[in-house]
Amino acid sequence: MGAASTIVLLISAGICLVLQNLLMVRITLSASTVLIALVINSAVGLTVLLGLLLLRNGPGGLVEAAAVLRPWALLPGLLGSFFVFAGILGYQRLGAAPTIAILVASQLVAGLAADQLKPGAQALSAQGLPILGAILLVVGAFLIARRGV
Repeated sequence: MGAASTIVLLISAGICLVLQNLLMVRITLSASTVLIALVINSAVGLTVLLGLLLLRNGPGGLVEAAAVLRPWALLPGLLGSFFVFAGILGYQRLGAAPTIAILVASQLVAGLAADQLKPGAQALSAQGLPILGAILLVVGAFLIARRGV
């Protein structure tokens, strides 16, 4: 997959995330707790992914998944569920734009930090433009989010 295809994929995923959160907020309007929307979301995702794994690898895929399961491997699911939970609450309480602005800015700052931890990472002093971009994004997120707070 080339860079252009990857960018189109990421743009599509970003649009889908907004739609997902709007729909999940709608589910919470007819439920007693946001947990119901999270359970539905996770159940559908798990069902689709298990089906795809079975189609691709057959029962051996389930055996392989069980074999690579370690206690720390549960963390991505917990982190992802927390992200979706926080997003739903953000959409409900702040609106879509402030929630997205805060999430994107925080992801960019964390991503820059993660890239610095990689072996062979450029010195922080050589990261002027990316850091400037992150500062501008954080300032923009602040300007967008302050209207929702």
